[in-house]
Amino acid sequence: MNNKIVLITGSSQGIGKTIALKFASLGASVALNDIPSQEENLKATKKEIESEKGTAEYFLADVSKYEDVERMINEIKEKFGKIDILVNNAGICLDKTLAKMSVEEWQKVIDVNLTGVFNCSKAALPLIISNKGKIINISSVVGQRGNFGQTNYAATKAGIIGFTKSLSKEVGKFGVTVNTIAPGFIKTRLTEAIPDKFKTQITMLTSLGRFGEPEEVADLIIFLASDKASFITGATINIDGGLSI
Repeated sequence: MNNKIVLITGSSQGIGKTIALKFASLGASVALNDIPSQEENLKATKKEIESEKGTAEYFLADVSKYEDVERMINEIKEKFGKIDILVNNAGICLDKTLAKMSVEEWQKVIDVNLTGVFNCSKAALPLIISNKGKIINISSVVGQRGNFGQTNYAATKAGIIGFTKSLSKEVGKFGVTVNTIAPGFIKTRLTEAIPDKFKTQITMLTSLGRFGEPEEVADLIIFLASDKASFITGATINIDGGLSI
């Protein structure tokens, strides 16, 4: 990943942070992103990368707002001169059954999870094309199989899969690849909050009998961002320990 510039949205903590640390450890310069309320976490992630002799800068932007994203892309271009790899990781959950879900709770998840992928991909696309770069989107197995209380979240994650397939057809002629990964249940701050009885049920439904590690997700992202994945595009790769089967 030497000399590569990587933008990772929602990278102040969790899986996004793990992906950023992995890219930096392999020589990439990392553009961290999150919303203003996460600035302290972004600073901490930047400091952690730099403590290991890596290169990182953070950029505050709400991916649901195109003007924010456009400004961020211009700032990254000024700082680094290019973008080689875009990882659309930013996402939120506002879980409720549809009967109890407000219009605002529906729309907020759509705006961040799905429109955010559109905004970042569209704004970064000229730079990605000029470098024959790569776009990697993070969906979820929930986008393929649904989940109780997550109609808004599932709709966005299914939408990302369709978005990926369509965009890959549009930009393949430029040598750009676009792929999606679909994680299952990964050990993060969010999954730690799941009651133990449900954790047990999930592991029983997962062939490998455990939750995934954020580092395992990062390793898959690194592979798709590398030259070793140069003939993979439009794909959705599940990383779920067998949950989807």
